[in-house]
Amino acid sequence: MNDIIKILEDKKIGKILENESIKKYNTYKLGGKAKLIIFPDNIDKLIELLAIIKEQNIKYKVIGKGSNLIFSDKDYDGILIRLDNLNKLEINDTKIVVGAGYSLVKLSLETAKLGLSGLEFASGIPGSVGGAIFMNAGAYKASISELVEEVKVIDEDLKVKTLKNNDLHFDYRKSLLQEKRNYICVEVTLNLQHGNVDEIKEKINKRRMRRMETQPLEYPCAGSVFRNPIDVPAGKLIEDANLKGKRIGGAMVSPKHANFIINYNNASAEDVYNLINFVKQEIKNQTGIELKEEQEFVNWE
Repeated sequence: MNDIIKILEDKKIGKILENESIKKYNTYKLGGKAKLIIFPDNIDKLIELLAIIKEQNIKYKVIGKGSNLIFSDKDYDGILIRLDNLNKLEINDTKIVVGAGYSLVKLSLETAKLGLSGLEFASGIPGSVGGAIFMNAGAYKASISELVEEVKVIDEDLKVKTLKNNDLHFDYRKSLLQEKRNYICVEVTLNLQHGNVDEIKEKINKRRMRRMETQPLEYPCAGSVFRNPIDVPAGKLIEDANLKGKRIGGAMVSPKHANFIINYNNASAEDVYNLINFVKQEIKNQTGIELKEEQEFVNWE
């Protein structure tokens, strides 16, 4: 890996961290160490980095804010790429052009200040804009897909390609980027609407208060663990199964919100993994419904 570091340094790709704890880079606070975590300076440097990775046949993964990832406790024998420096923001009337590494919460608050409506639902989603596109993030019966005009990605040939909304196959917590894992979102164009600043801020504040009352934000977690089945929220199924407060090791089904699993006491990744599978099995046994994770397991192979 020293040879790779030398190449990356010579090409001035961006900040490079060696043998860095992954716990700092995901909201569950789980994981071992990554051989390298790299923060490319811009899109061109990201493409250069991907070309080197491809040429050297190195394992890699692009991650956002780590708010929907469950890392194993193993060391990651490869490169994790963070897009924090892809953080440009251009606002032209109601059209927003934003880098994939920009914070979704920050974008929601910045647009609210300008009286732009549409992203109020996102004010409590602690991910990146790119991650939101990947997952088609949503809350309060709204989702990012409703606002997307186009998305720029780096494709498998390391070319920048523009995809229109219809190209992205958006569905509930789904997008084309989940099918094409070698596509990397680098920039997003959104269309918002003019609104009343005070009304937008009031809506955001009310939702923040509601989250604080109903979600275990005081513990490391990654939001909703399971996608909602068509007929009933996953949280209600888990609560009705009397699984609130269920613990395995340092992981617990939140007593506040049954669709949250929290790292309440130095949980291992195995604790979280085993508790997720326990809940799935219990719900299947009791209701016949097979819950599907909204979160992604990383480095478990």
